[in-house]
Amino acid sequence: MSNLLYISGGPTKPEVISVSLSKLDLHDGDTFVDLGCGTGAVSIEASKMRQGLKIYAIDSRSEAIDTAAQNFETYQLQDVNLIHGESSKVLTENADIDSIDCAFIGGTKNINQVLEILVDKGVNNLVINAVRMETVVKAMQKMRNMDIFDEVLHLSVSHGTPIAGETMFKPDNPVYIIVGKSQSRLNQ
Repeated sequence: MSNLLYISGGPTKPEVISVSLSKLDLHDGDTFVDLGCGTGAVSIEASKMRQGLKIYAIDSRSEAIDTAAQNFETYQLQDVNLIHGESSKVLTENADIDSIDCAFIGGTKNINQVLEILVDKGVNNLVINAVRMETVVKAMQKMRNMDIFDEVLHLSVSHGTPIAGETMFKPDNPVYIIVGKSQSRLNQ
């Protein structure tokens, strides 16, 4: 993803994307929503993993939409619906998004409402990436109340960097990955 254009706060690091997408358990032909899509990096990687995904990449920031559009063009991602708007509003008002198989939440202002909408739309698997403790606690509480909480991970990645002819590890900021599954998936 070396050609990816950047915006503040992103893109999601490749290692975080890998773990997040593995937890989503995408299948060919799934309807996948990328909420708070930012640069579009998660959608791009998801499209490489599975055939025929119906992708909705949503962000409320104009800068993110512009950047994601350019990145989708660079990576020749043509079957993505890029939507400018607030997640809960887009999910409830866009008639094309009638059911959702998997959802990635990279950022949203009203996590509780978004989780309710996703469950109402039949989401099977969802992953939330968070860096703030308050978001982690709020999301976990809501997911537990809705009986969709599966697990939470704390992912800390460090990259080797040269120093004085040797190598030291320089850490990225840690990320929490919160995983939710529908009741049918939790019982599998």
